[in-house]
Amino acid sequence: MNVRRHLPAAALAALSVLAVPVLSACSTDAADGKNDGRLRVTASFYPMEFLAKEIGGNHVAVTTLTSPGTEPHDLELSPRQTADLGESDVIVYLKGLQPAVDGVVEQSGVRHTVDAASLTTLEKHGDEVDGHAHGSGDAHEAGHDEHGHDHEAGGNDPHIWLDPVRFAQVAKGVGKAFADADPGHKADYTKNTDALVKKLDGLDATFRDGLKNKSSDTFITTHAAFGYLAERYGLVEEAISGLDPESGDVSGSRVKELQKLAKDHHVSTVFFETLTSPATAKTLAKDIGVKTDVLDPIEGITDDSKGTDYLKVMESNLAALRKALGAK
Repeated sequence: MNVRRHLPAAALAALSVLAVPVLSACSTDAADGKNDGRLRVTASFYPMEFLAKEIGGNHVAVTTLTSPGTEPHDLELSPRQTADLGESDVIVYLKGLQPAVDGVVEQSGVRHTVDAASLTTLEKHGDEVDGHAHGSGDAHEAGHDEHGHDHEAGGNDPHIWLDPVRFAQVAKGVGKAFADADPGHKADYTKNTDALVKKLDGLDATFRDGLKNKSSDTFITTHAAFGYLAERYGLVEEAISGLDPESGDVSGSRVKELQKLAKDHHVSTVFFETLTSPATAKTLAKDIGVKTDVLDPIEGITDDSKGTDYLKVMESNLAALRKALGAK
């Protein structure tokens, strides 16, 4: 992930000032009586919040650092958030996605921290990901793909939650962490984790069945958030920009490349997101004479989201992909 922001000076200052009282409280478990005896969980952004609530149920009190409608890549923590984070029983975050969070977690002293990125495998993705070439050791892995493109690899792609299989692996790790922090409710955490993994396995099966018969396998997005999803289901993601949703202006050569690709591979739709400007996607779609639609990276749930939770929005994403790829 391209690191574009450093830990805010105000947050660092607050952490330094509050270090003694925060660190003295941070290593406690759920039995300290606060929050009605519930485990105090801090989630860095929505997908981590979803896991925490699904797995923790009534035994956890979850606080989320990234408010709905906020682009999580750009999060900057307030001094209050920094202090509150240090009082958590468990922190669930995804290292590499939010630099400000990474810095504070490392200095928080909280005993139970769960880095989602450490619970599954990460890969380097650029602005093109070919699910057919994944793991085959062919030219694509050397920076070239079957369409003749030559794209430099980006950094480690943090968007693991958009692959239900990887997300299930993360869920298992979160469940174990909760049980370790609050052993008195281990049986419930295990039961809830198993139930969530079953839902995610079902989602994976639904995607596989839904994307079997299609007239095209290539889709265009504003930024490269869907690389793991493309790899999982044998699709090709072409992103207007790379892993960074606000990486700046798109080169003219890249626009021409996408225009040619859309014609050659029967692309019918350019996808944009709910938390970033759709202007570039709509301009490209107009230039090549195709439609636009939403493919949600599920970084937050808002009134504009096509679903009320992760599972519902993933189902909406599948419907959008099926329509765009001509699936039967």
